[in-house]
Amino acid sequence: MINQQLLDFIKQQLLKGVDKETITKELLGSGWLEQDINEGFNAINTQMQAPQKTPMPSVVSINTKEKLIIEKKSFVQKINLFNIFMAIVMLSFIITSSYIISEVVFNLNNSFAYSLHDLYRIVHSFNGIFFTIGLICFILYLIIFIRFKFKKDSINIIKARKNFIWSIVLLIMLVLEYLIPTLFLNYAYKPVIYLYPTQTKNVKVELDYKGKLIADYPAYDYSQKGWAVTAYPDGKIINGDGKEYSYLFWEGESSTPINYDLSTGFVVKGEDTVSFLQETLSKIGLTPKEYNEFIVYWYPKMKDNKYNLIHFADKQYTDTAPLTITPGPDSMLRVFMVFKQLNRGIEVKPQEIKSFNRTGFSVIEWGGTELK
Repeated sequence: MINQQLLDFIKQQLLKGVDKETITKELLGSGWLEQDINEGFNAINTQMQAPQKTPMPSVVSINTKEKLIIEKKSFVQKINLFNIFMAIVMLSFIITSSYIISEVVFNLNNSFAYSLHDLYRIVHSFNGIFFTIGLICFILYLIIFIRFKFKKDSINIIKARKNFIWSIVLLIMLVLEYLIPTLFLNYAYKPVIYLYPTQTKNVKVELDYKGKLIADYPAYDYSQKGWAVTAYPDGKIINGDGKEYSYLFWEGESSTPINYDLSTGFVVKGEDTVSFLQETLSKIGLTPKEYNEFIVYWYPKMKDNKYNLIHFADKQYTDTAPLTITPGPDSMLRVFMVFKQLNRGIEVKPQEIKSFNRTGFSVIEWGGTELK
């Protein structure tokens, strides 16, 4: 639909000697429909052919074209910034999706997979910032769209609508980028392995984790497929680097979803976490030194929750992270706590806790994970 702004612009350009074809191209580039442009020219021709009392042409604002161009440039600048951010988010989404596919579908375990994992960890750390910017873009383009819609500005409303739709797509991508890893990846946080031989001996500990190690201390020796250490009866460990360690530490990212069975367990108030863990871990078979180190790590992550649903996984965990120890231990205990934050207490069947008796060369491990 033609308006006075269009008529003034056409009239001004004609008075400057600009030909019809050039004016038409410029208006088409600004979003005007060809039908409206032709109607505008017809209206101007009618005005010029009609008898007028005053030979002077109607006054046209000399700033009409400049105003159109400034508004257009300003809008284009916003679009360009948005497009750059959109490209960054799309790249981030592609990296995340590629990493999930490499882990879940192909279970890659080579240099490419580790490089992809490093990229994923980097982009994942920016998720919060990306989501905040994406939300701002969504609100901004919603306001711009409503503004142009209210003003009936047909030049910019098409572009505003397009970018508003893209801002919705952007938000969806950011939400998916956050949710996809939580659906397909499980984490094993701070499993630590203690070695207690009856006499000093060389021990090899091989971990066949169904996923990727994301942290280890001392470093896991992939060339030997494990840790090669000297273990002492008091728990002291001397690694191949000649340094002393209290235990072998690792963290991992599972390549396959693990559906932990939480049909049995314990519902514990956050404030009661310490007393529960002290009593339960002692009953399971951890020494005060071991369960205190366990509590120091996990208590800060659990204490502020109203309730925690706690389950101690057995085969579901050990099948994911098989340990091969040479020479073989006489007894081995692997404690892996799975917990989930609850906003209210629920009824759950208590889990049966079995006590562990240490005999001969003992290997003790504890770790855990939080389910979202």
